Amino acid sequence: MQAARAQAGAAADSVVFEHPRIAPVSYPCEWSAEMLHAAGRLTLDLAEALLADGLGLKDATPYNVVFAGPRPIFVDVASIEARAPGDETWLPYAQFVRTFVLPLLVHSRLGVPLAEVFLAHRDGLEPEQVYAMASWPQRLSPAFLGSVSLPAWLGARGAGGAGGAGATPAASAPARGSVDPERARFVLRAQFRRLRRALDAAAGKARQSAWSRYLDTFSYTDADFLRKEAFVRECLAQVAPAAVLDVGCNTGHFSALAAASGAAVTGLDVDPASAGHAWRRARDGNLRVLPLVANLARPTPALGWRYGEQASLLERLHGRFDLVLMLAVIHHLVVTEGVPLADVLDLAADLTRAAGKSHVLVEYVPPSDPMFRTIARGRDALHAHLTPEHFEATSRARFEIDRTTELDSGRRLYLLRRRG
Repeated sequence: MQAARAQAGAAADSVVFEHPRIAPVSYPCEWSAEMLHAAGRLTLDLAEALLADGLGLKDATPYNVVFAGPRPIFVDVASIEARAPGDETWLPYAQFVRTFVLPLLVHSRLGVPLAEVFLAHRDGLEPEQVYAMASWPQRLSPAFLGSVSLPAWLGARGAGGAGGAGATPAASAPARGSVDPERARFVLRAQFRRLRRALDAAAGKARQSAWSRYLDTFSYTDADFLRKEAFVRECLAQVAPAAVLDVGCNTGHFSALAAASGAAVTGLDVDPASAGHAWRRARDGNLRVLPLVANLARPTPALGWRYGEQASLLERLHGRFDLVLMLAVIHHLVVTEGVPLADVLDLAADLTRAAGKSHVLVEYVPPSDPMFRTIARGRDALHAHLTPEHFEATSRARFEIDRTTELDSGRRLYLLRRRG
C-alpha cells in the first residue's frame, strides 16, 4: 500500500480499495425480481451502516451492485462520500425509487419483465410513467399510492416532481445540514425503513409459471430422470469442471449438481420465474450459482455510448467454461428460434474455455418426442431430418463424442469434447 501511494504521489491518508475479479458480470436487465430486491436491500443496509461513520451514498442504483453467485456485492466504492452530520436528506432517495421500487412494482403488479424496463430505461421509471400504466384501483392501492400516485399528482400541480417521492416540501424544510446530527440520523433511518417497506411491497410474492413447475410436470418417467441425473453426475466427475454454463437451467436442479461438484455455475433461462427459483435455491443452499434471465438466441446486446458501457452477454460468456450443459434445450433453439443445429453447436464450442479439454453435455430430443411435437406445431416434416445420425454427424464437425446414453423415451445424452 505504501509503495502504491508513493508511486502515485498520493496523500498520506489515501486509501486503495481492491476486490477479487467477479466474472461473469451481469446487469439488472438479466436479473430476476429476487435479485433486484436483494440488490436494493443491500444498498439500503449499506447506506444505513455508513451513517455511524459520518458517510453516505451519493447515488443508489442497481448498477452499483454485481452478483458473485447468488450474493450481491456493492462494488462502486466511489459512491461513498462524507456527509454533513446535520444533513437529514438522503440525496439518492428518488433514484432508488426509480431504479429499484418502480421496476419491481410494474413487474409484480403489471407483469412487465425487468428486461423490458432496463433495456429501454437505463435510469429506471418515473412515477408518471407507472401511473399511466396502472388502473384506478391500482393507483389507490397502498403499493402504488406513496411511490407512484402522490408524486404524479404533486408533479402535475407543480408542487413537486417525480424526484420528490417522499421528500419534504422545500418551503417547510430546514436548510440542509442545519439540524441536530442525532435528529438527522433519526430521520434518515426512518427514510430507510420506509424504503424497505416500499421495496418489499413492490417485490410481492415469488411468481410461478408453467416452466417453473416443469420438474413437477415433465414427461420423463422416474427411471428416465434418474438415469439422466446419474449420467450428468458421471460426466461432472469425469470432466471435473471449474466453471459450468447451464443453458436452460430452469429452477436450477442440474446447476446445483454442478455446484456441488465444486464448479462455479452460470445458469441461463428465458423464464424469469424459473430463474428466480434457481436464485433462491442457490442462496438458501449457499451454492456458487448465478442464474440469469437470458435467451441465447436473443442475448443481451452491447449497450451505452458507442456500445462501450455494457458488453454483450455473448462477449461476457465467450471462452469462459470448462463444461456447457444444454439439457432439453437444443430442440427449443432449433425449432422455436429457427437456429440451424450446426450454429447451435458452434456457439456451444465458442463458450468453452480450451480446445481438447472442454466439454458440452447435450440432450438430444428426437422429432417423435411429445415435447418436440408440441413446439413444432404441426411442422413435423420440416424437422424430420433431425435424426440421431444427423445429430452425431453434425456434432463431429466441432466435437468428439466421449460418451453417450439413451433413455427409454428415445432421448439421448451426449458428452462432447471440443476438438483441438
